[in-house]
Amino acid sequence: MLSPRSISRLTASSGSHALQAVLVLVGLMVAMAASFPGIAQAAGPYQYHALTPCRVVDTRNATGTDGGPSLTFPGPRPRVFQIQGNCGVPNGAAAVTINVTIANPNMTGPSGGGFLTLYPPSQPLPNVSTINWTNADSALANGAIVPLDPAPNDLAVWLGGIGTVNVIIDVTGYFQ
Repeated sequence: MLSPRSISRLTASSGSHALQAVLVLVGLMVAMAASFPGIAQAAGPYQYHALTPCRVVDTRNATGTDGGPSLTFPGPRPRVFQIQGNCGVPNGAAAVTINVTIANPNMTGPSGGGFLTLYPPSQPLPNVSTINWTNADSALANGAIVPLDPAPNDLAVWLGGIGTVNVIIDVTGYFQ
């Protein structure tokens, strides 16, 4: 913290060049603070809307649109879920903030692990993973921002790896 006492000590030990450097830095900080208003202004086409966390997908539940069965490969891929219209996410949301959790993995492939990729189903499978795990992870979670397709089938979940895993998705907000 700069004070008159610390500046005078700095000047006494380092000369007037140190004082000039301190004054330039203080001037820059004041100029920067004046150029940023106290209220953040969002730029861009979408606004973020926070939600109370809500479980929108749980494959441990009974078979249904956003329930079971567990994701399995070999088996149909990707599994498509409906996010919009559930848990406070309105139709027309462009993306959601989520926590994705895997539970009870039973991966039988040579790696003993797997990954999930979440993406809009109308798009090609992206070369990224949303969460990675091994069989040693009985449950593991990760946060993500995922774009959505128009409702109703707006989120695809791709299981990478051979085996079975349960998927839990909690929505925490959306962009619209």
